[in-house]
Amino acid sequence: MVTTEDVSQEAETEVEDAEDAAAKAAAVSEACRMALQRRQVLIAADKLYLAGDYAGAKALYQQVKPPFSGNTLSDEFADRPEPIYDPELLAPAGQVYWREGNAGIEQKLETRIFIPLELLVEKYPEFIPGHLLLAQALQDYDKLPQAVEVLNRATTLYPQQTDLLRSQIDVLVKSRQWLEASIAARQFALLNPDHPEAKEFAILAEENYDKFRSYLKKMITGNAIANVITGAATVALTGNPLGALSAVETLMLLAQGESGLGDRIANNAIENLEMVEDEEIVAYINELGQKLAKVSGRDDFEYEFHVVLDPNLNAFALPGGKVFVNAGAIYHTESEAELAGLLTHELAHAILSHGFQMVTHGNLVESMTRFVPFGGTIGNLLVLDYSRDMEQQADLLGTRMLAAADYAADGLRNLMVTLNEQYDDNSPVLKALSSHPPTKERIAYLESLITRGGYNRYAYEGVERHQQIRQRVAKLLKEKKTDDEDILEIE
Repeated sequence: MVTTEDVSQEAETEVEDAEDAAAKAAAVSEACRMALQRRQVLIAADKLYLAGDYAGAKALYQQVKPPFSGNTLSDEFADRPEPIYDPELLAPAGQVYWREGNAGIEQKLETRIFIPLELLVEKYPEFIPGHLLLAQALQDYDKLPQAVEVLNRATTLYPQQTDLLRSQIDVLVKSRQWLEASIAARQFALLNPDHPEAKEFAILAEENYDKFRSYLKKMITGNAIANVITGAATVALTGNPLGALSAVETLMLLAQGESGLGDRIANNAIENLEMVEDEEIVAYINELGQKLAKVSGRDDFEYEFHVVLDPNLNAFALPGGKVFVNAGAIYHTESEAELAGLLTHELAHAILSHGFQMVTHGNLVESMTRFVPFGGTIGNLLVLDYSRDMEQQADLLGTRMLAAADYAADGLRNLMVTLNEQYDDNSPVLKALSSHPPTKERIAYLESLITRGGYNRYAYEGVERHQQIRQRVAKLLKEKKTDDEDILEIE
């Protein structure tokens, strides 16, 4: 039997639910109002910026773009000692290691050479001659792999020391690792465009890339191919087998080069994925992508930009500069600068040959010729486990490209802040962001990178046109009848 008390409690519950719903609706309404107001300010600022009134534009941008929190990560190199070359600047123990190592070399006593020099570079990594001498001694005693390891570690610690880089490239060439030598040289040239030796390293990059291609062709056409086919010899371009494909197939794939390899995968992707055909959306992405590619510092690729009809926030670049952007990446970004930030990071991976380098290590070759939508090679590329160094290089080059293309340099950072505020860590939106989810640590790192580099946060955002394209994307995604609950009407 229903009592008066039951009816009263039910009524109270209904009232509370209604109040909660009203409060939530009011909060949503207020958030929408503020978002709309923010867009209007940014649109006005963009117009001033395009008109050349940079001071007026900056004043408006600053109204809706507060200063960074100040909780940025400190430069990971800040606490690292400055490089030194004079042995007299070493601590007494370091000077002893240096003298002992040199004495061992003079006396040709292997045991007296390596122990003190290894201790020297471990305890005093800032002493650059220590790395160079140890690497040379290892080469003299036919220990090339160890020399490569020593110089790889040294150049990671002190990437601006060109004498270390030259030694690293020389050892890689002696080890027949021409691709790695090319990439090391190219990365320095692209990441340090104003360095007086940048052009020289760019030339070294091309020379060693040509040697790599020539080596592959010889392996395919020469007598060594018979040994490869019969399994009598292991083909190792970087010291590792290249995966489950036959060595002949692998070599032929890699011999196509980055552009040829990218073309092959891209063609498979286009055939198997559902692509956006809306001319206005495709033209928008192509225009944006080509603008960014022009400031990439690498003009040997034919850059292509395609849009996949998928609601998830993702973009990925294949070797050779073939870029695929999900429609969801357009929808989930608030401005052209945010989308450009996502694209420049992905483009940077291709420009720095990160994906191609990983292919040669056998990470992706197994499914290279057997494409499965969102599995196989494309799936691997979408969640490619780039190293920490690769991610930071892509952040650095991507931020520089963003600024060079005259976009607000905090585009990628702003996208991550927005997503971090709107979605929890288990959201499919965040999981779709491949190997670089918008964590607080990454946001802080990007803020630190922008601050240290002096990149302009108060440049073009590109809001008005982007919102128009978002409307078209939202319509397409709704027509697709996606199950993604985050696809809503755009204010």
